[in-house]
Amino acid sequence: MNKLNAVIIEDEIPAARLLHSMVSSLRPRWNIEIISGSVDDAVEWFASHEHPELIFLDIHLTDGDAFDFLSVVKPKSAVIFTTAYDQYAIRAFSVNSIDYILKPVEERRLSDAISKYESLRDLGWIRSGNYMETLLDALKHPEKKYRSRFLISGADKFWSLRVEDIAYFYFEGRTTFAVTSNGREHILDLSLNKLEEQLDPSQFFRVNRQMILNVDAIDKAVPSFRGRIRVEVYPPFKSDIVISEGKASAFKLWLNY
Repeated sequence: MNKLNAVIIEDEIPAARLLHSMVSSLRPRWNIEIISGSVDDAVEWFASHEHPELIFLDIHLTDGDAFDFLSVVKPKSAVIFTTAYDQYAIRAFSVNSIDYILKPVEERRLSDAISKYESLRDLGWIRSGNYMETLLDALKHPEKKYRSRFLISGADKFWSLRVEDIAYFYFEGRTTFAVTSNGREHILDLSLNKLEEQLDPSQFFRVNRQMILNVDAIDKAVPSFRGRIRVEVYPPFKSDIVISEGKASAFKLWLNY
């Protein structure tokens, strides 16, 4: 892996050192520096140094938070958030940053986040003009933000897929697929659990462990055996979609929202 400059901004020194050790183990050629976990110190450092390619940024800093730092510096860097608080604007972080990692950091989760960064970097997405503006806006208004699009990677190009064009998501063979209203399938690098966090719950419903439906894709819902509901969608799915008795009431409420 090519040499790369990265910084860790973390207000807990033991956590910063541990993360440094883990990243160094995964990417030995990277140059990684730890910056004191305060907004003032981080701003001062960025004012006198070339911006690194990647920042591991703690959400809560000693004298402020990630938004305070990013809004002042507007770094020319990709951001991977680290946080011990999985309820703190997670939707904004997961949608608009490269990724977020919950503390205590697990090596496999860290490795996945780094690999995701490298894939997006190679495609040129991180250097797009509105990356930091979009991220700052999501941090400022996290309660209003749901995912609006996905970056889809092809063999030699990438493009944006709008959420509103997706009829349903399904999981099969350790892979997540998004199926558009015209029947085209796209592979996503997100689990259904993560998608469920990021999608507007008034528009999408997790019908079972294998599928999330867009309300606009539902052709009809029919009562079935033992309180279950059988759902037909367009474009048609390759197998029956059945809502369990335990989810049937929630499904009906969702349709009537």
